[in-house]
Amino acid sequence: MSTATTIEEIQGQPLNPVQKNYLQGFFAGVSARGISFADFIDTSAGTSHVPATTATPAPVDDTPLIAEERYKREEHPLDSYYRIVEHARLNKAPDKEDTFRFKWNGLFYLTPVKDAFMARLRIPGGQLRTFQLRELANIAREITSGYVQITTRANFQLRLIQSKDMPTFLRRVQSVGLHTRGAGADNIRNLTANPTAGVDPHELIDTLPYCHEIGQFILSHREFYDLPRKFNIALDGGGLIGTVEDTNDIGLRAVMVDESDAARAAGIAPGVYFRVALGGATGHKAFARDVGVLVHPDQVLATTIALIRVYIANGNRGDRKKARLKHLLDSWTLDQYLAETEKLLPAPLLRDPLDAEGKSAISTPSTLPETAHSHVGVFPQKQRGLNYMGVAIPVGQITPKQMTHLADIADNYGSGEVRLTVWQNLVIPNIPDAFVETVKKRLVSIGLHWKQSNLSSGFIACTGNAYCKFSSSNTKGHALAAIKYLEHRITLDQPINIHLTGCPNSCAQHYMGDIGLLGTKVKNSVSGEGYHIFIGGGFGGNKAVGRQIFQGIASEELAEILEKILKGYLRHRKEGETFQSFTNRHEIGQLQAIVTNNE
Repeated sequence: MSTATTIEEIQGQPLNPVQKNYLQGFFAGVSARGISFADFIDTSAGTSHVPATTATPAPVDDTPLIAEERYKREEHPLDSYYRIVEHARLNKAPDKEDTFRFKWNGLFYLTPVKDAFMARLRIPGGQLRTFQLRELANIAREITSGYVQITTRANFQLRLIQSKDMPTFLRRVQSVGLHTRGAGADNIRNLTANPTAGVDPHELIDTLPYCHEIGQFILSHREFYDLPRKFNIALDGGGLIGTVEDTNDIGLRAVMVDESDAARAAGIAPGVYFRVALGGATGHKAFARDVGVLVHPDQVLATTIALIRVYIANGNRGDRKKARLKHLLDSWTLDQYLAETEKLLPAPLLRDPLDAEGKSAISTPSTLPETAHSHVGVFPQKQRGLNYMGVAIPVGQITPKQMTHLADIADNYGSGEVRLTVWQNLVIPNIPDAFVETVKKRLVSIGLHWKQSNLSSGFIACTGNAYCKFSSSNTKGHALAAIKYLEHRITLDQPINIHLTGCPNSCAQHYMGDIGLLGTKVKNSVSGEGYHIFIGGGFGGNKAVGRQIFQGIASEELAEILEKILKGYLRHRKEGETFQSFTNRHEIGQLQAIVTNNE
C-alpha cells in the first residue's frame, strides 16, 4: 500500500485546496507507476547523472557572508522582477540591494554618472537576425538616449533607460527572441564564438551550435544564475577571426588529432577536438591555463557544465576580490580541479598534456594565414561565390540609424544575418560576389567602412567615464581623437592593437594590447584624466602581459606620446618585425629612452 504525499506549501506559500489536491494526485500517480524524478531528466546531453544545485553553497572557508551573497539569499535576483515593475510604476531609482539584483535582468543603474540604466543583452555567439537588429534600433531610438555600443563580448549595450521604461524595454527585447537574463553580476556572461563560424574556410569546426547548446542549457537551469562571481566562456573553432578564448574562465579551442602512435597510446581517435584552458582574467594579468585535456565535440556541453558546477560549489563567496575561477585555481591545483570535474562526468577526461615548449604530441591547432586585423575587410567563404565582410565600427559606437541601414544591407545583399565580434565591430556573411562592391558603397554612405587599417582597426576602448562610474578617463573619446591624430602622421606595415580601459577591471583588456592604456586621475591634466601606458601584450600564440613603460600621462598628451612610441618602433625595428617582437627584445629603460629622446 502506498502512502499519499502531503504538500502544504511551496517556497513558504500555503497551497489552496485545488492546488493541494492536484499535486497529491500527481505524486500518487507517479509513485504508482514506479517512476522517479530522474526519469524526467534529459539524458541526451550526458549531464543527467549530475543533480542540479538547489541552494547556494556556503563560503568555502566558513567566512561570514558578504553583502552581495546575503542579498542573493534573502531573495534570488531572478525573483525580483516585481521590484522592476514597482520601480517603473513610481519611476524611482533603486537602492543598493536592488541595484545589485536588477543586474540579473541585464539592467545596470549608472549613478552617480547618470540617473538612468544601461542594458546589456545576451546574444550567444554574437549572431543576430536582421529583424532583431532592426527592433533593437527601434528600441534604442524610442526608449533610450540612442547610445549603443558593441562590447568586447560580441554583445550590445544600450543607454540611457529611465526606471519607468524598464519593463517595456525588457518586453520588447524578448519579443524578438532575445533576452538580458544573467547579463551582469554573478552570472555566466555572453557566450562567444567565432563571428565567421560555419562560413570560414580555415575553421576546423563550426562553434555556433555548441555555443547555442550551452547557452540554452544555462538559460533553462536556475543553478547557473548564482555563481560566486562573473564567468566567461568562449569557443574558438580555429577560424581567421579569433575569440581570444585564452582570456576567458573557460576557453575551448578546436584542434585536430591525426592518426599517430601517441594518439593511439592515449586512446584518442582521429578527428576534431577542443583543448580546454581555465582561469583567464586579464584584469588580474592572468591568461587561461591549458589543462592538458581534449574534449570531443559530443561532450562539449557535459564537460562545460561539469567545469562550471565545480566552480559554483567551491568558489570563494566570502571575498569578491578573490572569487574568480582564477583564484580557486591558485588555491587548488589543476589536477584537483579536474578530479572534481571527473566526479560529475560518466567517463574520465581525455588527457593530452603539453611538453616544456607548449606543444602536444597528439593534437595540432589550425594553420592560419598571416592576415592583419581579419575582423575588417572582405574575405571569401567556404561556400563558393559568397563572401563575408567585416565592417569597421570605431570603438564599437553605432547609431540606431546605422543599425537599421545595416539590417537593410544584410537583407538585400546577404542572408538576413549579422555577427558581432569581440573586436567591437560586426560581420555581414553570405554576400555574393556580384554584390560586394555595392555593399562597400552602401557602408560608406552610412558613415561606416570596410577597409582594414593597420592602425585604426586595432583600437579597442571600454565605455569610459561618460557612462561608467568606475572609469577614470573618457576612453572612447580619447581613442577617437588619437586615431584622427595618428592616421595622418603614421604609416604602419604591421598591424597593431591599442586598448584603452578606464579602470583596473580592464573591460578592454589593456594588458593584452600591443599598447595598453589604463585610465587614471592625474594632476597635470586640464581634465584630470590620464593613462598608465603598457607595451608588449599579446594573445593566442603570442600571449603576454604588457609591461608598464609610462605612468600618469595626461590625456592631452596621449596622442603625441603614442606617435613617439610608434615612430621609435619604426626607426629601431628589424625588417618585418612586429611591435610586440620589437618591445620584447628591449628593456623598459631602453624603450623609454627611444621614446623620450627620439633616439
